[in-house]
Amino acid sequence: MFESLSEKLQSVFKRLRGKGTLSEQDVSDALREVRLVLLEADVNFRVVKDFIARVRERAVGREVLQSLTPAQQVVKIVREELTDLLGEDEPELKLASKPPTVIMLAGLHGSGKTTTAAKLANVMRKQGRRPLLVAADVYRPAAIKQLQVLGEQLGIPVFTLGDRQDPVSIGKAAVSSAASNGQDVVILDTAGRLHIDEEMMDELVRVKAALSPQEVLLVVDAMTGQDAVNVAEQFNAALEVDGFVVTKLDSDARGGAALSMKAVTGKPIKLAGVGEKLDALEPFHPERMASRILGMGDVLSLIEKAEEALDEQKAQELERKLRENKFDLEDYLDQLQEMRKMGPLDQLLGMIPGFNGKKMQGIEIDESQIARVEAIIRSMTREERHHPEILSGSRRRRIAQGSGTSVQEVNRLVKQFDQMRKMIRELADMEQGGRRRPPAMPFFR
Repeated sequence: MFESLSEKLQSVFKRLRGKGTLSEQDVSDALREVRLVLLEADVNFRVVKDFIARVRERAVGREVLQSLTPAQQVVKIVREELTDLLGEDEPELKLASKPPTVIMLAGLHGSGKTTTAAKLANVMRKQGRRPLLVAADVYRPAAIKQLQVLGEQLGIPVFTLGDRQDPVSIGKAAVSSAASNGQDVVILDTAGRLHIDEEMMDELVRVKAALSPQEVLLVVDAMTGQDAVNVAEQFNAALEVDGFVVTKLDSDARGGAALSMKAVTGKPIKLAGVGEKLDALEPFHPERMASRILGMGDVLSLIEKAEEALDEQKAQELERKLRENKFDLEDYLDQLQEMRKMGPLDQLLGMIPGFNGKKMQGIEIDESQIARVEAIIRSMTREERHHPEILSGSRRRRIAQGSGTSVQEVNRLVKQFDQMRKMIRELADMEQGGRRRPPAMPFFR
């Protein structure tokens, strides 16, 4: 996410920190580089111009240039201005005082609108609500079927009157049905087009007028850059949207759309699609995103993911086993699976301060290695997982063959596990000796 933009900005500020004291010219030179980086990231040129002017005005003052850490002060100002650019506040979805809440999704073909509707329904259900998905796209072939399939995967009902009804009639009937059946959130998947046209906008305006939704959210594809911003501007002018859902943000290395949207339209990004899975929709946190862009990490989001993914009882049981030195390959497999629930490894590393996208000290992150480790452990018998010391040469050959790996890979895993267990034992001994507490295991509570 924002990998290219993040790398280039961090490089600029690394050079700035290396100077020690700063002159006004140093700041100007750095901001000239920042300007080019933002333009290369496809950020709207007017947005870039205003952003650089605000940073320059704050950064060249006496309090900054004569401070003990002028470079850090400049980075702090850039972070604050980036946060303001992205939205400053953390916008929440509005809910109706009397259910059901109606959320209307709009957008062009290919923006991910139908999948976003299902993801949003999944989010609402996790919050204890009873969502109803509404298939109001009567033009795109198989749009209704797609929503029904997604609803079935999630176990969330889908309301449809077929493809011969008017979207306004479908919406009204859906709201009435939700009220009767105790469903408190209605999510309307409206029709998209290949391009914006008058007929499309008229229909959306009619749907909005008839249903008075609490939220009108425009779904835009982050990968389309300035096109996404232009689409947002036109939709907002005609429909007056409440905010945006930016999809494919996890694949957006540049970040132009996300950085321009709020400044150009005045409306916030409320949600971000960060993957293909149906749980990959997150609230958009401007301050956290600004920190990640500047390489400062996003520890709060990492903790939230861990709390959502990890089982409290399992965590307590693991802690007991670690203290009693009973941690085995079965436990190791469990922890790999728990960690994978939190999302792609490169996304998790991007939330840790100092880590740079998919690279860690120049080493490429290869998630397939985790899958290979899992395959090796799964090819062992229960006894072998609990007692890896019994793994003879013939057993290791059998495990390699069963997992589709090599004996060398099996040997490497066993050796690494032995080293880890030895380290855990030493840390436990140190704690019992009162010298110091062992550090917390990564991703464990």
